[in-house]
Amino acid sequence: MQITRRATLAGLAALPFAAQAQDNKPIRLLVGFPAGGGTDAIARLLAEALQASLGTTVIVENKAGAGGQIAAQALKVAAPDGTSFFVSHDHTISILPLVLKNPGFDPARDFVPVAGFATFANALALSGGTPATSLPEYVAWVKKQGGQGSVGVPAPASVPEFLVRLLGEHNGLNLLSVPYRGSAPMMADMLGNQIAAGIGSVPDLIANHQQKKLRIVAVMGQQRQGLLPEVPTFAELGIAGFEDLPYYGVFAPAGTPRAALERFSNALAGVIAQADMKARLTELGLSVGMMSSAQLATRERAYSAAWARIIKAGGFQPQ
Repeated sequence: MQITRRATLAGLAALPFAAQAQDNKPIRLLVGFPAGGGTDAIARLLAEALQASLGTTVIVENKAGAGGQIAAQALKVAAPDGTSFFVSHDHTISILPLVLKNPGFDPARDFVPVAGFATFANALALSGGTPATSLPEYVAWVKKQGGQGSVGVPAPASVPEFLVRLLGEHNGLNLLSVPYRGSAPMMADMLGNQIAAGIGSVPDLIANHQQKKLRIVAVMGQQRQGLLPEVPTFAELGIAGFEDLPYYGVFAPAGTPRAALERFSNALAGVIAQADMKARLTELGLSVGMMSSAQLATRERAYSAAWARIIKAGGFQPQ
């Protein structure tokens, strides 16, 4: 009885230390796109700050391909122990399940939303070798080429691809989407004038726009972007339906303990509240703002429902 009691007391005394050891395990942030793109840059900024806040190593792990599908599938099978998180925007979580018959994951069943931290806008950009300097000029230029043009998009069956289709229909053009494996290779072709135009996120495009290596000529949203006050929205140019902005959020495997989720969420809230971090994320084209787990889940459902209607109206059939 004495031995048992001593063992029990020793076990109880060790519990805080065991919990602390668990908390200090390295954390990985999965990213579904290649290094060098906007999502990768955002994740690396967050990882550096979170490492100091959480007191443990935070590693960005790129699992690029299939519009984030590979990374999402990796999250699904990851141990739900608070060491694996997925930094993702709307495409992987909200759009892929609408356009693929078997994406290999179900966000509602396999993931738990941890927190959202920003919204952003997609935009149409023109390569430096394209003579047009505005969307109307681009439309006129394509018409002079016989009405056919190619527009790069960072992933197939993505919001940018549907926007290409709508742009073509609205302006009587035959625009062909050219899908890439992420924004980085698309940007390389745009900078090399291998493709005349591309649609991607403002975080992916903003640096080269500011350096005048390409020109952003239209953005999504209900109002112009703070970093791009001179660039009109698609709605201003007569193309409605793209006012709702996509989001960035963090997701974890289903079954991750609530304490681990809250620990990460609290750390993230503290990080994005820092003035220097908010400024750096804003410079990348994000509108920074914390969303709780419940708020992120609500936004994801609403965004998914809105795009389900657009995709169905366009006659797209899941692949």
